[in-house]
Amino acid sequence: MAEPDIDLALRASAFKRARELQRLYDDVVPLQVLREGFEHDGSRVSFGSFQRGIHRPRQLRGPAALAVVTAPPAPGKKAPYEDLIDERAGAVIYSYRDGPIDQPDNRALRAAFAEQVPLIYFQGVAPSQYAVLAPVYVTSDDPNARCVLMEPGLPVADTGPAGLTSPPDVRRYALGEFKIRLHQHQFHRDVMRAYRRRCTICALKRPELIQAAHIVGDATPLGIAAVVNGLALCAIHHLAYDRNLLGVDPGGVVHIARPLLDEIDGPMLREGLQGFHGRPIAQPRRESDRPDPERLALRFAEFENVA
Repeated sequence: MAEPDIDLALRASAFKRARELQRLYDDVVPLQVLREGFEHDGSRVSFGSFQRGIHRPRQLRGPAALAVVTAPPAPGKKAPYEDLIDERAGAVIYSYRDGPIDQPDNRALRAAFAEQVPLIYFQGVAPSQYAVLAPVYVTSDDPNARCVLMEPGLPVADTGPAGLTSPPDVRRYALGEFKIRLHQHQFHRDVMRAYRRRCTICALKRPELIQAAHIVGDATPLGIAAVVNGLALCAIHHLAYDRNLLGVDPGGVVHIARPLLDEIDGPMLREGLQGFHGRPIAQPRRESDRPDPERLALRFAEFENVA
């Protein structure tokens, strides 16, 4: 049975707001913002409590959920639900809620499969931080395994009355891109934790100005999104590092390119770059978090070739 037009309109409003927030917050949306919900037809509609994984707002007339949530990872704790991305299947494996299969949340999730309506998937990437994938469709329901498969759709092509119409290879690519973004979010979180949200060169600790820099680019075999391949750098030092105007040798010592050392300019150049030549970086406390010397050596060789 087709979902009422009024429900499709509500979903369209939800997708529009979710994508706006995704752009506004550079792909990772704070929980406090998501809790504000979205406007539809003059009223406020909730995206969910984010304490329950499956959400069907009271404004929907049909039985299907609007959004599903995977909780962010908690340090040292096992995830309550083992939701994961299966790139070969081109789908997210999403678990039923614990308890009876016919409880309201599970009925709403299974109805999304029966009705073939689009959902929003909120993937927790850090405490109170969520990545957004919208729309997604439940394309398989397995009561015995107590899980469904969800495939991503395209924001415009797959949110109309015709439902999921985009080619499977396009959807699989979209899911792969989402997984890459999740890995990058995890990389950023781990690097920020290891370096205590401070630039490893100048010790600046304004979180909005600190970035997670790759030592070796992710296009190379050693370019993994792991903390040992990362440095926490302020925006100016990150840019200088990426442009090979600044290097870090395998021993963790900072080097400034000769053209910059020889240049005479204002205090920013003198104190912000030249002054750190020959100084050691601040290493993470945990040895397992410290930058890998092999990767530093590879990147430093690139710096020397340019400098």
